[in-house]
Amino acid sequence: MAKRSHHVESTDSRPKKKSKSEKHSKSSKKDAPEGNVVSASYEQAPALSAIAQSEIDQFHAQHTIKVTDPLPEALNLRPITSFEYLPACDSDLYGPLKSFKSPTPIQSTTWPLLFAGRDVIGIAETGSGKTLAFGLPCLKKISDSKRSKNPYQPTAVIISPTRELAMQIYDQLVKFAEPAQAGVACVYGGVRKDEQREALKSAAIVVATPGRLKDLQSDGSLSLGKVKYLVLDEADRMLDKGFEQDIKDIIQPMPVSRRQTVMFTATWPRSVRDLAAGFMSSPVTVTIGGDPSADPRANTRIKQEVEVVNHHDKENRLIQILNRSQRGSNSPEKVLVFCLYKKEAMRVERLVKAKGFKVAGIHGDLGQGERFRNLDAFKTGAATVLVATDVAARGLDIPAVKLVVNVTFPLTVEDYVHRIGRTGRAGAEGHAITLFTETDKALSGGLINVLKAAKQEVPEALLKFGTTVKKKQHDAYGAFFKDVDTDKTATKIVFED
Repeated sequence: MAKRSHHVESTDSRPKKKSKSEKHSKSSKKDAPEGNVVSASYEQAPALSAIAQSEIDQFHAQHTIKVTDPLPEALNLRPITSFEYLPACDSDLYGPLKSFKSPTPIQSTTWPLLFAGRDVIGIAETGSGKTLAFGLPCLKKISDSKRSKNPYQPTAVIISPTRELAMQIYDQLVKFAEPAQAGVACVYGGVRKDEQREALKSAAIVVATPGRLKDLQSDGSLSLGKVKYLVLDEADRMLDKGFEQDIKDIIQPMPVSRRQTVMFTATWPRSVRDLAAGFMSSPVTVTIGGDPSADPRANTRIKQEVEVVNHHDKENRLIQILNRSQRGSNSPEKVLVFCLYKKEAMRVERLVKAKGFKVAGIHGDLGQGERFRNLDAFKTGAATVLVATDVAARGLDIPAVKLVVNVTFPLTVEDYVHRIGRTGRAGAEGHAITLFTETDKALSGGLINVLKAAKQEVPEALLKFGTTVKKKQHDAYGAFFKDVDTDKTATKIVFED
């Protein structure tokens, strides 16, 4: 199994760069797959088939699961509601599942579809177990197949928007990868490429951020021509960050007829729908928790408390909250504290440390190594309070975070949803406290909608700021951005003399 870092050998068997004529012939092909050509053998467990349909219907209703399949002739595959219903596997791939009680709803519903070889779009809240939802079928596919022995030719590629999320996916997959005899490599920016190239040499699965993966692809460090399993995780976030063209460039050389494509997203805006239409073959859409939309939705297991406070009282209130959660217990709760800016995070971290709490910090001014060390300290319990900017808001799966405190409200309601999604993960209950001030009032309408959708209490002091939802701004064009229908035919205007 490939490790994160290796000594680089002097021999170089990396794939050579393609000629201009080869690149041209590739780019002239259609992006969209033709037909549902991916195939796989999946036999539903007899014990699962024997369950009364009423129980299956109850499972769907309880978790608000909706499955939309464009192929009417497709089999109606039942959700794998227990690990005992998983398809047979020659290796001990399922061994690490012993630490989990049962599959999450997104895992239960997408697993049979993915084992059957279908393209899948999964829309679910943060902390719903999406990594194993796409990871386990990926590893089984590699375990069951004869993969290429050629170096630098991975069988599976998983793309995520941030290096922190990429590392998290990597850490979870390597626990299952050894029984499947599948090497896993993780590549992201901010570190030397040589060590990553060595890890890519024997990796069957590559977890990567778009920018670094495209760089390695462009300089000939790997070939994606043998990829049979592609995952886009947090696709909405990648498009928000401007990675759409990078994703298209990365996917372009991958085989169409033999590739299975999986996309997970928290929201369902038009940009994500367009991307799915371009690279997926008759995908099944699985929605957990209500109809898909472009609006952010919070995990309903998280108790959300919003306190409207004076700006100067926030830090005193934070210390009161930490005293309540950290003192008088042999095992203090893990608390994740969010600030908006780096200087604010550093000041709050110093304050919390001065009050005697075991604290670590993550923000943009720290080097990658120091960020990883601080995150590991929080995961292991060496630090029970982690002060972070929004660099830690998306995708990070930190076990047993009991409380999230928003000292300063983020710039968007979407970021708020992802911040509080660091608690209440994998079916657990969560708690989030947000300190809201008059400075944040422009975002009150969106926050109120999130609270109401999750059936949370909306304080009267918050309602006084108004319920109007401001138009979402574009990262580049600000408030002047207009999401127009680019497929609509333009109207010709004729000026008379």
